[in-house]
Amino acid sequence: MTDFTLPGFDLDAFVRATLAEDLGSGGDITSQAVIPADARFDGVMNSRDAIAVAGLPIAERFFRALDPAMTIEILVEEGAQVVPGTPLMRLSGNARAMLTAERSALNSVQHLSGIATMTRHYVDALAGTGAVLLDTRKTIPGLRILEKYATRMGGATNHRMGLWDAAMIKDNHVAVAGSVEEAVRRAVAAGIATIIVEVDRVDQVAPALEAGATHLLLDNMAPDQLREAVAIVGGRVPTEASGGVTLDTIGAIGATGVTYVSVGRLTQSAPAADIGLDFALA
Repeated sequence: MTDFTLPGFDLDAFVRATLAEDLGSGGDITSQAVIPADARFDGVMNSRDAIAVAGLPIAERFFRALDPAMTIEILVEEGAQVVPGTPLMRLSGNARAMLTAERSALNSVQHLSGIATMTRHYVDALAGTGAVLLDTRKTIPGLRILEKYATRMGGATNHRMGLWDAAMIKDNHVAVAGSVEEAVRRAVAAGIATIIVEVDRVDQVAPALEAGATHLLLDNMAPDQLREAVAIVGGRVPTEASGGVTLDTIGAIGATGVTYVSVGRLTQSAPAADIGLDFALA
């Protein structure tokens, strides 16, 4: 079995819970009725799309949970870009176990590879601008660590794993605090080291910096506004463009001089990759 871990994520518990959801109280009644208990199958997991691969070690864990003796060979590295028809994993083991684990394993690889693939498209579109692609907290509840792992496999950089690792002062915080300056001052007084401040107007940049912002999120600004904001910042803190970024616009956004471009759709809207598991009698 591959030595695969994700810090802060209990992969074994995830596998158990996912299989339990699928098996319910009656188990895989189809396989139990149709497949002899001692039947053996060989299988090959193939990509039917051009994808960036993510999640194969997780799929392996599903199969091994039901057949620890299953022979599994992962054929490509995580993050690899492959063409349609590429074999990703070869398996040989108990047929019932393989068929029972199939959907949970494929769901994981399809979802994570879909995220990695979309991420790779954005990374490629941003290439040459000097800006770095960031993901966001727009993730499916309970799957954040897995989904952010997938964005890394696509070439992005993780940004804010949760509410705990940096202050992010957004418009609603400002509305309650009374002003950008007051919200930032309170975060500084609380001893928070990293204070990210969302601004949607250029005239908010200087006050946020003067109050103690350590990172500016430039929200829904057009490229000319981004260039103006970057000039005001003058390299004092990192700048991050965010909001409505698409494949068609990210290149121009990155070329404005911002440090980062963040894209929520990487985890929020990526379509699943088309990946299948084909079986043949051993």
